[in-house]
Amino acid sequence: MAWSKTHKPQSRQAILTAAARLFTEHGYERVGIDEVMAAAGLTRGAFYSHFASKSALYAEAIGVAAIRARDHILERTPATPCLTDIADRYLSRERAAGGPDRCPLAFLATDIHLRNQQVRDAYARVFKGFVSNIAGADKRDEQDTSALQAAVLMVGGLALARALGDDPIGDQVLAVSKQAIAQLTRNS
Repeated sequence: MAWSKTHKPQSRQAILTAAARLFTEHGYERVGIDEVMAAAGLTRGAFYSHFASKSALYAEAIGVAAIRARDHILERTPATPCLTDIADRYLSRERAAGGPDRCPLAFLATDIHLRNQQVRDAYARVFKGFVSNIAGADKRDEQDTSALQAAVLMVGGLALARALGDDPIGDQVLAVSKQAIAQLTRNS
């Protein structure tokens, strides 16, 4: 029996969705192809008809995880969110604890430099897109460094809060990051 024309794209998307979740939860080293394929409801044998390597999957999964994280934030903000609305959602305790919308920029920051150029390039594209989205939300020119500053505060603040876990200073990191972003918007 032949597969439908939608089977391969649906299988590929299932693999990417599973990989995005697993990689942002456990990192590259602690996730194997077998685990990704099982989470996608597929066998390992199907993997190489979709991806050349685990690293190629990782590079694409970073983008999928970023889209999921962005969509989760936007569904919880006003229809036309400003930067402070986005920062409030992004810099939350729920996110730092590893909620369902883990941002690959913050959750994989310490892992990316260990990977190949394809993965580092994918991460850089996602970060540049993040900065661009911030500039757009705050109606700024993308050359304005305040969007980059806000992105650094958001990714760095979330990564630090995540690393600090339940220690109360993690909540302080989130709060001062939000305050600094609010100050950026007032000064511009």
